Amino acid sequence: MKKDNCIFCKIAAGEIPSTTIYEDQDFRVILDIEPASKGHALILPKEHYANLYELSDELAAKALLVAKKVITVMTDVLGCDGYNVLQNNGEAAGQTVFHFHMHLIPRYQDDNVNIKWNPGTISEELKEEILAKIKEK
Repeated sequence: MKKDNCIFCKIAAGEIPSTTIYEDQDFRVILDIEPASKGHALILPKEHYANLYELSDELAAKALLVAKKVITVMTDVLGCDGYNVLQNNGEAAGQTVFHFHMHLIPRYQDDNVNIKWNPGTISEELKEEILAKIKEK
């Protein structure tokens, strides 16, 4: 189901013009209008899902297959050196449009795109606590 006030629903439905580079019955892939690098694209489901948690397992799996298909072609087309496949869930994770989408960000040597973090550490106690809570589920 689409949401009337969702810009990505409107783009995915073709109501707002976009540069579509791939489309099937479930997804539209467009070039991002505010790209992190040349060729940055977004995978948008045609139905509204706020985030990954709302997608069926089948649709979530298909999103990754679409990503693989698109970046395989785009790597050749763009001559890029690598790809980031990025997906944010929730405001704390950097999600700004609450319609599930995946970023396909071509990477070029020395491109100044900064998707990095400082590695931390985890104690044995915290590992055991997390593992115990997962096993409870």
